[in-house]
Amino acid sequence: MTANEVPEIVMHGLTHVGNVREDNQDAIRFCSPDEHLTARHGYLYAVADGMGGLEHGGIASALALETFFNTFYKTDGSSIPKKLREGVQVANLGVFQKARQLGVARMGTTLTAVDVMGHSLNIVHVGDSRAYLVRHGKASCLTNDHTRVGEMVRMKLLSPDKVRAHNQRSVLEKCLGVELFVQPDISQVTIQNGDAIILCTDGVWSVIEDAEFAGIVAEEKDAESVSQRIIDLAMSRQSDDNLSVVALFLRRLVPSQHHDEGSRWNRVMQRLRFGRSGL
Repeated sequence: MTANEVPEIVMHGLTHVGNVREDNQDAIRFCSPDEHLTARHGYLYAVADGMGGLEHGGIASALALETFFNTFYKTDGSSIPKKLREGVQVANLGVFQKARQLGVARMGTTLTAVDVMGHSLNIVHVGDSRAYLVRHGKASCLTNDHTRVGEMVRMKLLSPDKVRAHNQRSVLEKCLGVELFVQPDISQVTIQNGDAIILCTDGVWSVIEDAEFAGIVAEEKDAESVSQRIIDLAMSRQSDDNLSVVALFLRRLVPSQHHDEGSRWNRVMQRLRFGRSGL
């Protein structure tokens, strides 16, 4: 495999206990450096936030990410979305069973992950951590918060600009480990050279506006500087939670056989559905 056949993704991640908590219940994880694995499965990155109101949140987030990554990279013969879904289901069961082994009532965690494959960004999401796409100076949130307040926004009972200050912002409606089964959000967006991806827990985005993420990316232009500045800004604004961020700079993307074949099949199905001919 030549250098031009390998994507150039500049990545940096940080996790910090923050100003208030006594322990860090967040966790972050990055893709395997094995070129053969990444060629088949893509480049995987994730954040998880153990639930501070429940016992052993740090164990839950770390276990969820370890199980999720191991399952994802060992699942062959499936599409990326199916691998992501399988990874979440196995991770959910692992946290659920671990709570019973430890004799605690419940353990829970959020999990938000992205996988870069060709020019596709596949996203799997449970909870209220977030994924942002930064392009041309604008940040777009790619995930929906699985919270009581997030549901109020979707029902148009609350405007999005009121979320950060709402006193029930952190009340989760869905997470890993609390129920035997969980239904994650699975989505896909097209990415391009020069894009940046920001993953972060709610301790970060609760005190940083979407537009500010874009501004930081534009000013710093380096993944390590971006992640450090985001953490420093959240600390300076007295966030009351743990802080975690993963910053990805997509310098060069390369087509993948998996992506191209999947896109071609989708085009075929669309033409058949609408009665068109040709490819």
